[in-house]
Amino acid sequence: MSKLLGALDQGTTSTRFIVMRSHGGIIAQAQREHRQIYPRPGWVEHDAAEIWRNAQAVIEAALAEANVSARDLSAVGVTNQRETTVLWDAATGAPLHHAIVWMDTRTQAAVDRIAAQGLGDLARAKTGLPLASYFSALKLGWLLDEVPGARDKAAQGAALFGTIDSWIIWNLTGGPGGGRHLIDATNASRTQLMNLETLNWDEELLRIFDIPAACLPKICSSSEVYGECVGALAGVPLAGALGDQHAALLGQACVNVGDAKNTYGTGCFLLMNVGETPRISTKGLLTTLAYQLGDAKPCYALEGSIAIAGALVQWLRDNLGIIKESREIEALARSVPDNGDVYFVPAFSGLFAPRWRGDARGIIAGLTRFSNKGHIARAALEAAAFQTREVLAAMIADAGVEISALKVDGGMAGSDLLMQFQADLINAPVVRPSQLELTAVGAAYAAGLAVGVYKSLDDIAAHTRQSRRFTPHMPPQERARLIASWEKAVERSLGWAM
Repeated sequence: MSKLLGALDQGTTSTRFIVMRSHGGIIAQAQREHRQIYPRPGWVEHDAAEIWRNAQAVIEAALAEANVSARDLSAVGVTNQRETTVLWDAATGAPLHHAIVWMDTRTQAAVDRIAAQGLGDLARAKTGLPLASYFSALKLGWLLDEVPGARDKAAQGAALFGTIDSWIIWNLTGGPGGGRHLIDATNASRTQLMNLETLNWDEELLRIFDIPAACLPKICSSSEVYGECVGALAGVPLAGALGDQHAALLGQACVNVGDAKNTYGTGCFLLMNVGETPRISTKGLLTTLAYQLGDAKPCYALEGSIAIAGALVQWLRDNLGIIKESREIEALARSVPDNGDVYFVPAFSGLFAPRWRGDARGIIAGLTRFSNKGHIARAALEAAAFQTREVLAAMIADAGVEISALKVDGGMAGSDLLMQFQADLINAPVVRPSQLELTAVGAAYAAGLAVGVYKSLDDIAAHTRQSRRFTPHMPPQERARLIASWEKAVERSLGWAM
């Protein structure tokens, strides 16, 4: 008999709660966007208190839509934007500052300073991550140094650090009234403070980044009962937590070595399962924890992170106004037969994997009087595919395996135009599932596994459903021409921020 599970998906642009049956079918969901705050060029912040208010609202709305109560749910999971950093008062629950978002670049000077000390190789060896403004450690360091009194409070444990999963879990389990201060191992692996092999906070890294241990949450597995919820979910076991990309990996049932998925969300995140031994990349990729389920051995992944994908569509909507709603982008892109030799490099926060160029900035290249907004829209969609091709090539070289197909999910994966172009560029099939938003589903799977709704990973894999398979048909010479032009545009984007 199918049981009900819940999952809170706290993303970069919105917060969503789903109610789903254990076979994977979503029966209700509610979603609410939150503000994007840009205090300076390159700075991106969120109001963590607003996010928590939205979380409570969407939980109540989804339960009402499903016409169920909390007691009907077997368990609840949480998934979240990963490196985004929150520091809050343990006694009041008030954030001490806006959350610093993963794509924020304010810590680039600190990256350069630590790199100049020759510590980059040590950090990568311990964490699988290069020195970059992307990760949480330097964001937390900035908060401790810039918010008056924050460092003293953190050293006493009176201020608590967490990625968004920690913030949500603490509030869901009671907040100032006994909330659990913990972090799932996948999110901990994105702080650049956790040792990737021991899955513990690393004392040497804490010294390098000058982080007091007293403010850090307890590291837990991705699938275990953390405690009972309060509020609208009162009494429901909170039993699963993963960073969004890790949740999507589980939601796609990428549980075998060589399985790869790409999530097209605010950014693009391509992960490949590499098994129980971490593989340090030599091609500019990240080594990260794929998941740790209960007491089982941890599973690792290679990851290529692309900062801007769906966010570029949002930018065309909000900043340029060439579309009124994001869903209009495909129709506008289809208004032209091709990109008109226009290329959009969306390096708004620099370029992430595999280049890691913080000095890059966004450009549109190849414009002529012939170009129109249709060409710009098409170039914006194609940018996600070009960047994915580059990451996938690095991943195949690192792992030493070819992929049989690329599994895809996320909002932009609904674009047939983009998915066909993606298959053409990587010269491999692209497989789209029947359910596009798999981050919440993956978190629900983890929670269900912890409470016995699912007996094994095979049980979870049995619920995955393919919707469409896109096969490549682009001539090799056309593929080579497009890639060469894209590479030329990328070179023009480098060196803008000095």
